Amino acid sequence: MTYPFHVPVEFHTMHTLSKPNKKTVFASCLLCLTLLAGGYHPVHAQTEEDLALLDRSAKAFSSVVKKAGPAVVHVGVEKETAAKNMGQLPSDLFNDPFFERFFGPQFRHPRANPRQDKQTFKQQAAGSGFIIASDGYILTNNHVVEESSKITVRLADQREFPAKVVGTDPQSDVAIIKIDAKDLPVLPLGNSDSLEVGEWVIAIGSPFELSQTVTVGVVSAKGRNRMGITDYENFIQTDAAINPGNSGGPLLNIRGEAVGMNTAIFSRSGGYMGIGFAIPINMAKSIEQQLRKSGKVTRGWLGILIQDVNEELAKSFGGKVGGGALISEVTDGSPAQKSGLLQGDIVTAINGEQVNDVADLRNKIAMTPPNTELKLRILRDGQEKELAVAVGEQPADMASVAKKMTGAALTELGLSLQDLTKEVAEQFGYSKDQGVLIADVEEGSAAAQLGLQAGQLVEEVNRIRVRNLKELQQALKKSNNPKQVLLRIRSGEHSQYVVLQSE
Repeated sequence: MTYPFHVPVEFHTMHTLSKPNKKTVFASCLLCLTLLAGGYHPVHAQTEEDLALLDRSAKAFSSVVKKAGPAVVHVGVEKETAAKNMGQLPSDLFNDPFFERFFGPQFRHPRANPRQDKQTFKQQAAGSGFIIASDGYILTNNHVVEESSKITVRLADQREFPAKVVGTDPQSDVAIIKIDAKDLPVLPLGNSDSLEVGEWVIAIGSPFELSQTVTVGVVSAKGRNRMGITDYENFIQTDAAINPGNSGGPLLNIRGEAVGMNTAIFSRSGGYMGIGFAIPINMAKSIEQQLRKSGKVTRGWLGILIQDVNEELAKSFGGKVGGGALISEVTDGSPAQKSGLLQGDIVTAINGEQVNDVADLRNKIAMTPPNTELKLRILRDGQEKELAVAVGEQPADMASVAKKMTGAALTELGLSLQDLTKEVAEQFGYSKDQGVLIADVEEGSAAAQLGLQAGQLVEEVNRIRVRNLKELQQALKKSNNPKQVLLRIRSGEHSQYVVLQSE
């Protein structure tokens, strides 16, 4: 019988560091003989079975890379960027061969090239991508190709092709580009929903211009959101090494299928620190299909403002545990209003699938095609109900819609606001219609710098008493200076005036 761990051959010496006697020496030797007889082996000894297992594992990874590698491409991009104050800097510093050696010719001062416009300079960047159709369609990140003046794709066999943008979706950071080629190797797309935390994954890309670089790791987590990377986030987190230049490359499962598209890293140094993020391939596939068909993405929309539900809020609204999304505002004339959704409802499931939080509900609705009917399970006054909702089409200018619902000036200054329902007012110790509740404060915003916090109440705007969002919006319209707002803020029994200013 062979055990999966080994005892060092020096085991008996560990018992002889103190003054030995015959009994301890005999006991130690007897123990060692017993262990060895039982199948334990020295640490440096390896069985043929162990080596065979390691060899099979290594060849499995190698086989995946050999099949997938030819479909992974290097994406070179050239962008024209305005030269802000560059003319005032010493050109000799930037043209020094020392800096060019480490950072590349793209860092040359614009004046080094007399053919170049003095007001702009060409910046070179690079990323990765993977071929999803044999006639040249390539999936990559929007941030790799956005605002590019020239795109060049280099295949694994070193052939180069100019590429054009078919469609982009900045909200998810997905883009489709195309090269004029045929019979190209294609990377099969897997099912990211079936991916499990702890599974092996392989990343292939061009970090630091080093094409066809392979790294291996595991899925560290799923469903990562609120990272501030894109508008719609549902990232796969992995510890497979991802560095600048990996963006747009595939994250593969052990079957060689793309289960994600590498997009971002968490780093304090700019390099790999063990945390990378990939867009789930199911999300990318849905967007890619729309981009190839129409060049744009159409998203579902309900017309509600929502917030997370903690345990205290759940109890206040008649629930037992946290989870779901609380509706804090319903837009007039929206699909939500037409279906009967009300302020104070908690959405707990869609078509029987649990809703975990705000990001979960937002992603599910956004990925639902317009005119689709969904069954929403809600909690209202402590009772569960089911409503049929026909999903609408998200307005083209979604940002302006959000600003109309919460007040454009205050949104830009970092405040998310909501009306006080009876239950929310009771939770925070206010009375209904006493003011407008601060639901969230954006980190680093003007509001955050003043110390404003979620749970505080806006009672006045520019010396005008406000009791709800409608009155707040009317007060903001009367403002003579949209970049400066005077607020009276209540926190418990105390209130104070603060002035919010935008830069």
